[in-house]
Amino acid sequence: MAQSCVTLQKVLKTPEMKGNLVIVESPNKTVKIKSYLGDGYTVESSYGHIRDLEENNLSIDIKNGFKPKYVVPAKQKKIVEKLKKLADQAETVWLASDEDREGEAIAWHLFDTLGLDPARTKRIVFHEITKPAILEAVKNPRDIDMNLVAAQQARRVLDRLVGFELSPVLWKKIQPKLSAGRVQSVALRLIVDREREIQAFGSEQYYKVDAVFIPEGGNSEIKATLDRHFASEEQARAFLEKSIGAEYTICDVSSKEGTRSPAAPFTTSTLQQEAVRKLGMSVSQIMQTAQKLYEDGLITYMRTDSVNLSTLCLGASKQVITELYGSDYSHPRQFQTSSKGAQEAHEAIRPTYMTDAEIEGSNQEKKLYELIWKRTIASQMAEAELEKTTVNIKVSNCNEEFIANGEIIKFDGFLKVYRESSDEEEGADNQSIFPAMSVGDNLLRTEIVAKERYTQPPSRYTEASFFHKLEELGIGRPSTYAPTITTIQQREYVVRSDKKGEEKQISVLKLKGN
Repeated sequence: MAQSCVTLQKVLKTPEMKGNLVIVESPNKTVKIKSYLGDGYTVESSYGHIRDLEENNLSIDIKNGFKPKYVVPAKQKKIVEKLKKLADQAETVWLASDEDREGEAIAWHLFDTLGLDPARTKRIVFHEITKPAILEAVKNPRDIDMNLVAAQQARRVLDRLVGFELSPVLWKKIQPKLSAGRVQSVALRLIVDREREIQAFGSEQYYKVDAVFIPEGGNSEIKATLDRHFASEEQARAFLEKSIGAEYTICDVSSKEGTRSPAAPFTTSTLQQEAVRKLGMSVSQIMQTAQKLYEDGLITYMRTDSVNLSTLCLGASKQVITELYGSDYSHPRQFQTSSKGAQEAHEAIRPTYMTDAEIEGSNQEKKLYELIWKRTIASQMAEAELEKTTVNIKVSNCNEEFIANGEIIKFDGFLKVYRESSDEEEGADNQSIFPAMSVGDNLLRTEIVAKERYTQPPSRYTEASFFHKLEELGIGRPSTYAPTITTIQQREYVVRSDKKGEEKQISVLKLKGN
């Protein structure tokens, strides 16, 4: 009887698990993935990396090929024990960490640390958490990509070597608790260089001259700018005084038809830049919100440098555009990734279901999703057709000319849904519609205004423009930009804030009538 009790306790303590064990990175994915896979599958989370370099040691064997020495952190030991027990009892272990370099490294660490049997272990990846994507991944397992693992290890080792060697110098020379890093230090250098440019900049004054005309016998306003600036108030005043009795004649009219193409679907970097500009979110907020949308099965994987879209997405987008706006607005296209080392097998960031223009969720989730949906839909829409007109206006008693520019949108195309923003926006697009005009037509002057201005130093970086610069120079990865910014702020190397402008007295000269 006593022996039976011991046997029963052992059975209760280590039940035999049949079927499959799926290991993902985030615990937020487990319930949804389990619901798609059904019975026979147990889904557990590794809670990110289960191994890393020791925190307080270099942990790199420099004399032996820079071999890293990995340990299981204390906070991960219970998770490793649990996963080890479940893996030993499973028929098949499916390593389903994310499809980027970090995810591949996590899969390898799980395989190595848990002592998994290669014959019973499969690696699967998916870029969206939907039932078709999960089932397709299970149908097409692959091996762990050791090239991606090596790439992640190289970055991790370089980070440790730079930080471990340079940080103590900062503690000794400046103050404790400072840090240096492979990406962080270069990023900080860019900010310092820009600040030095600003401090060294010598602002110069000038006068910009704008005018408003109307055609003889008409009432449509034509706004124009003089083709030169004046260096002083005296020069500007002299020009306005000469303009009192001058005649204004159109000396050239040129029109040019053109098109404007939509931007590519979002990558991690372009999503960060555009959401900062349009939504006013910080990059950390953007990535946290995107992570939530991904884990809820609403968007594809949010860490990508590819602008590719799947055939399924192209077909669904065409259907949505045709239903909402008409067939004239549909123009399916595939974009090419220009980023070095981009992984073309991945997709751009897009909604998992293009028919869903809106979602339920927090205000930030709704806004970010709407931005992603509009950008994706616009990328598959027709080009905008424009007509740009330039009018040159001759001043009778001097050599200067006024130049007026107008733009007519003849077919809005993708602009019906989305306009890409920039860091140098000057308001809405100029869409002035000119009346019919010909060379030799006389114009009546309504007013001429000469306004004092100052040349501007280079702008300080916004988060969006800074990330664009990092990407342009190939520094770091978009997925690391947010923590990089956070680190250099926490170390008080930089401050993110609005800086009050310098007040200046300016002179405005206005000519109305005589």
